[in-house]
Amino acid sequence: MQAYIAISFSHRPLLTEAIQAITEALQHHQILPFVFVDQYHFSQQQEKEMMQQAFADIDASDLLIAETSEKAIGIGVEVGYAKAKNKTIIYLRHHAAEHSTTVAGSSDFQIIYQHAADLKQQLLEILKK
Repeated sequence: MQAYIAISFSHRPLLTEAIQAITEALQHHQILPFVFVDQYHFSQQQEKEMMQQAFADIDASDLLIAETSEKAIGIGVEVGYAKAKNKTIIYLRHHAAEHSTTVAGSSDFQIIYQHAADLKQQLLEILKK
């Protein structure tokens, strides 16, 4: 199994602890984590190629985890595509971050976390299901 992890490209450095917690929880359940922004680097002129690759990687994944503590339009596009493909969607955000009504409304599970250890524990519980 593979989990596509959708995060803000420009805010990636701020999400290191959260991504580590997500990765550990997924690996505990033998699910391969796939962080799109860590795998590829596209120029601004490659927007079509970028989205084609994102859609292909979502197609190859079993679920999508959307970390929305730092909002990004791309996350919403990825979630919408995954929803249309009947993928399981897990919505995540730090408790102090702004709520995303569109991503939350499209999700199957929601995690509002206090810190990385809290995120990991909640995700482990959801993945048991």
